[in-house]
Amino acid sequence: MSETCTPHHDWFTALLTGCLCAGLVVSYLPQHLRIINKKSSEGFSPWFLLLGSTSSAAGMLNMITMQWGIIKCCRVVGAGNCIESAAGVVQVFLQWFMFTIILVLYMIYYPPHLKYAQIEIDTHDSRPVQHYVTPIRSDDWRLSITLSSVVAIHLFLLMFVTFLLLGTTNPPPHIPRTPLVSIWATFLGVSSAILAAIQYMPQISRTYHSKLVGALSIPMMCIQSPGAIAMVLSIALRPDTNWTSWITFAVAGAMQATLLIMCLFWRHRQHKLGIDDFGHPLHSGDERSFEESEALGGVGRPDADTDGEATEGGEDTPLLVKNGNGEAAGKSWRAFRWMKGRRT
Repeated sequence: MSETCTPHHDWFTALLTGCLCAGLVVSYLPQHLRIINKKSSEGFSPWFLLLGSTSSAAGMLNMITMQWGIIKCCRVVGAGNCIESAAGVVQVFLQWFMFTIILVLYMIYYPPHLKYAQIEIDTHDSRPVQHYVTPIRSDDWRLSITLSSVVAIHLFLLMFVTFLLLGTTNPPPHIPRTPLVSIWATFLGVSSAILAAIQYMPQISRTYHSKLVGALSIPMMCIQSPGAIAMVLSIALRPDTNWTSWITFAVAGAMQATLLIMCLFWRHRQHKLGIDDFGHPLHSGDERSFEESEALGGVGRPDADTDGEATEGGEDTPLLVKNGNGEAAGKSWRAFRWMKGRRT
């Protein structure tokens, strides 16, 4: 095997890959730190995180499948040659790992006030409308839990099939991949590219309609959007790769650049309106004029500036249903009261 595992030195590709690996870590850190420091992941689309996690997982396993022969050579070559040869795998692994951390942080720092549906209680007197938190999960929070489970199942299934095929065929490094393994590698690459193509659509739509940057990190996108060109070049120059290995990063880079331009525009708009990335006034004492509120299109949180506190609802309290998740909560609450009245 040692004769077929002769290392090929390409200092340009090795240097480019090393810089990209360091750049990947540095580029994702602003996003991770932003969510942690703000203690909020508000503004992210759960569909964006699902598609991004599944796309990067498929891309990572495509690279492992394509370079499996090179990985096996690590048993007979030195550690330095192994790292140089398999650096492409490390590169796409870092891409998957750093993005998946965003999904984990999204679930950990999901805004508590958005986890459960709220209803408005009209007391029919001089007291202001009160907000009550129901025990019913909001639609977005239920969706986030479901999609996180899908990400975990998708990763497990792809890893199981990939290593099952690689372990059962097990050809020597100098023998080309079997047709079945080649078909699987193509499937992983193409599915990763398709997921990457539609990955940014939910996030672009969400950011466009909210007209706010939210928890998105502009510095991260400023680094990664041009870095996608170097990422594509680094993978394309590596042995035992083809277009299915780098097309994902080309598509993702173009879509991310679109999102970056939109966020820069919204950031400029927020500065003119005197609000932060989440729609709150930059100074707590400021109050927006009617014209500014109309210009915002209701981007601020509906419960941010209301009198009255969110409390647990009573069973005999009259309800004014809020929009969205509150409507479902109101229906469930009325059904509960009707059933209780029937029993009594």
